[in-house]
Amino acid sequence: MASELLDVDGETWEVSDHPGVPGRYHYAWLSGPNRGYGFTSQTSNNAELDTGHHRAAIRDFLRHVDPETGYLE
Repeated sequence: MASELLDVDGETWEVSDHPGVPGRYHYAWLSGPNRGYGFTSQTSNNAELDTGHHRAAIRDFLRHVDPETGYLE
Protein backbone atom coordinates (compact mmCIF):
# COMPACT_ATOMS: atom_id res chain seq x y z
CA MET A 1 0.00 0.00 0.00
CA ALA A 2 1.44 3.36 -1.03
CA SER A 3 0.85 6.39 1.13
CA GLU A 4 1.71 10.06 1.27
CA LEU A 5 1.57 12.70 3.99
CA LEU A 6 -0.38 15.85 3.25
CA ASP A 7 -0.72 19.08 5.19
CA VAL A 8 -4.19 20.50 4.64
CA ASP A 9 -5.03 23.76 6.36
CA GLY A 10 -2.61 23.05 9.20
CA GLU A 11 -3.75 19.44 9.72
CA THR A 12 -1.61 16.41 8.88
CA TRP A 13 -3.14 13.53 6.94
CA GLU A 14 -1.87 10.23 5.62
CA VAL A 15 -3.49 9.22 2.33
CA SER A 16 -3.13 5.53 1.43
CA ASP A 17 -4.25 3.71 -1.66
CA HIS A 18 -5.42 0.11 -1.72
CA PRO A 19 -3.50 -2.17 -4.12
CA GLY A 20 -5.83 -4.17 -6.31
CA VAL A 21 -8.68 -1.68 -5.81
CA PRO A 22 -7.98 1.32 -8.05
CA GLY A 23 -9.57 4.55 -6.90
CA ARG A 24 -10.02 3.51 -3.24
CA TYR A 25 -8.23 5.64 -0.63
CA HIS A 26 -8.04 5.80 3.13
CA TYR A 27 -7.48 9.17 4.81
CA ALA A 28 -6.05 9.08 8.34
CA TRP A 29 -6.17 12.35 10.33
CA LEU A 30 -2.83 12.18 12.11
CA SER A 31 -3.02 15.56 13.87
CA GLY A 32 -6.70 15.31 14.77
CA PRO A 33 -8.04 15.10 18.32
CA ASN A 34 -9.25 11.49 17.93
CA ARG A 35 -6.54 8.92 17.29
CA GLY A 36 -7.29 6.69 14.31
CA TYR A 37 -10.10 8.87 12.98
CA GLY A 38 -10.50 9.41 9.25
CA PHE A 39 -12.46 8.15 6.27
CA THR A 40 -12.29 5.98 3.16
CA SER A 41 -13.48 6.91 -0.32
CA GLN A 42 -13.89 5.12 -3.64
CA THR A 43 -14.21 6.71 -7.05
CA SER A 44 -17.19 5.48 -9.08
CA ASN A 45 -15.05 4.78 -12.16
CA ASN A 46 -11.97 3.40 -10.32
CA ALA A 47 -9.96 6.45 -11.45
CA GLU A 48 -6.84 7.33 -9.49
CA LEU A 49 -6.89 10.73 -7.80
CA ASP A 50 -4.17 13.36 -7.70
CA THR A 51 -3.07 15.41 -4.69
CA GLY A 52 -5.48 18.24 -5.52
CA HIS A 53 -8.43 15.84 -5.35
CA HIS A 54 -7.18 14.42 -2.05
CA ARG A 55 -6.92 17.92 -0.57
CA ALA A 56 -10.47 18.73 -1.73
CA ALA A 57 -11.83 15.50 -0.18
CA ILE A 58 -10.11 16.28 3.13
CA ARG A 59 -11.39 19.86 3.17
CA ASP A 60 -14.92 18.61 2.51
CA PHE A 61 -14.61 16.14 5.39
CA LEU A 62 -13.27 18.82 7.75
CA ARG A 63 -16.18 21.15 6.93
CA HIS A 64 -18.48 18.58 8.55
CA VAL A 65 -16.43 17.98 11.71
CA ASP A 66 -17.76 19.37 14.98
CA PRO A 67 -14.89 21.52 16.35
CA GLU A 68 -15.80 20.60 19.94
CA THR A 69 -15.79 16.81 19.53
CA GLY A 70 -13.53 16.35 16.51
CA TYR A 71 -16.10 13.95 15.02
CA LEU A 72 -18.54 14.35 12.14
CA GLU A 73 -21.60 16.36 13.12
